[in-house]
Amino acid sequence: MELGNGIVLMMVGLALLAGYVAHVVGARSRVPRVTLLLLLGVACGPQLLDLVPEQAANWFPLLSQFALAVVAFLLGEEFVHKKERHRPFVIQMALLITLVTAGVVTIAGLVAGAPAELALALGGIATATAPAATLDLIRETEAEGPLTDTVLGIVAADDVIGIACFSLLLATAEGLTGQASPLQAALFGLREIGGGLLLGLALGLPMAWLTGRLRPGEPAALEALGFVFLTSGLAATLQVSFLLACMTLGATVAYRARHYKRAIHEIEGFSTPLLVLFFVFAGFHLDLSALAQIGLLGGAYVVSRILGRIVGSATGALLLGGGSVVRRRLGWCLLPQAGVALGLALLASQRLPSIAGALMPLVVASTVVFELLGPVSTRYHLARAGEIPSVRKEVPRGHDRE
Repeated sequence: MELGNGIVLMMVGLALLAGYVAHVVGARSRVPRVTLLLLLGVACGPQLLDLVPEQAANWFPLLSQFALAVVAFLLGEEFVHKKERHRPFVIQMALLITLVTAGVVTIAGLVAGAPAELALALGGIATATAPAATLDLIRETEAEGPLTDTVLGIVAADDVIGIACFSLLLATAEGLTGQASPLQAALFGLREIGGGLLLGLALGLPMAWLTGRLRPGEPAALEALGFVFLTSGLAATLQVSFLLACMTLGATVAYRARHYKRAIHEIEGFSTPLLVLFFVFAGFHLDLSALAQIGLLGGAYVVSRILGRIVGSATGALLLGGGSVVRRRLGWCLLPQAGVALGLALLASQRLPSIAGALMPLVVASTVVFELLGPVSTRYHLARAGEIPSVRKEVPRGHDRE
């Protein structure tokens, strides 16, 4: 047992050092750190070198929830406080992109020959993004500008809107199969969304009151992390959305606390090593063999999701006045998709067992594609928009800037 624990600790240490190396290599090669860490995890996984002991790999579900809870908290703060002037625009954009993506993917699934209930489930799952990958990439590159602001806001807002859309489409699919009434499905969606929002608000108010009342340092770290993990654990126990709960927690603290930056600073410092471990172990769990099973329907899902993001973003920018940079590049920055999509797919499989055999392999395979290539696409388009300081000088003057 002691030897096994020693190996696990060595793997954690090596993974953290790998995060540092990935940051250096990424800065020089311009490959996102997220992608490098995922590839490292794949290389160390059972499909290639098989270097990670099973004892360490079993940490991933808990580690995943920890990391996503921290990311959701930070996104809630970003959305409410730093980007306040963008909130109405971002919410409207997120709603339009979600609806267009869900509609395009559902239609593509039907054209590819999928049963209606499977096509509807895919349409709902397609709306999910990868908040951890997106936030890590923006922090790594220090991206800043109107496109970056919009991306951060939409990644935060579309979790709420996306879950609502997924619940609606899943209710429709269940109605088609006769497995549940529309009322039952609507109540489930209301519990998932409303419960998460209420829990985050209930714990966010006392956290906002406590934040900043002690000196900066360790007490702030204990206070901030304690509330984030308590919220995540309670949400899982109550079976409500822990992402929405933690996002609401961060938003409430940013809105109500006078000295909220102390807690945010402590969370940000803790999030970097946590995200490094998250991406390495996520790569370990990526099943590359699933790519061989993607087939016609999987190809239709990947292409239509990309198309839905691009068309929805362009349409929203034209209707809402988002500017040329947002119109041409926003959709390409919203491609990453990971744990949230897999969670929705698992939920859909449980409630619609008839489609589980086709749904899970397809979503797993497409997740590999979007998780590896999505961050590359996001980084490229943020750079071309002139919003990454390290490459801003290489963007021709007047090109792609507003």
